[in-house]
Amino acid sequence: MEKMEKNQYIPVMIQSLKKKSEILDAIMELNIRQSEELENPALDPDDFDKTVEEKSKQIEQLDLLDDGFQELFDRVKDDLKNHQDIYRDEIAQMQDYIRKLTSKSATIQVQEARNKDLMTKKFASVHKQVREVRKSQRVVNQYYKNMMKTNYGEPVFTDKKK
Repeated sequence: MEKMEKNQYIPVMIQSLKKKSEILDAIMELNIRQSEELENPALDPDDFDKTVEEKSKQIEQLDLLDDGFQELFDRVKDDLKNHQDIYRDEIAQMQDYIRKLTSKSATIQVQEARNKDLMTKKFASVHKQVREVRKSQRVVNQYYKNMMKTNYGEPVFTDKKK
């Protein structure tokens, strides 16, 4: 029986899963940073924007990897199914990565939900501060208008000696 040559796409798929795992790690770190930023009362919006931008780039990479993996999988699925004995180690390795990726994805979903709540609270707090500033501006304006009306008469402490 001649030995079948292994499909060269399978190591690429394993490498793709490994890279996806690294990107998910980076996203989890960025979620932690985002959480810390949202909990910081002196949050610099520019810093927050940088974190969101970094996360967006990671997600784009993730999408590209997913598309590439799916394309490769479509090419090799019959080979994997028909020769499970030959690819036993590779299949086990991919299954292990997929379990880890699923766990990391679940962690990210929890982080995202928490950050969404923090962001909602942050925006509510900022909105409240804006309302308070507007209210105090109205009070100052009203006070100024009232003072202007009372100053139409003669000043109270005028010297009438001439």
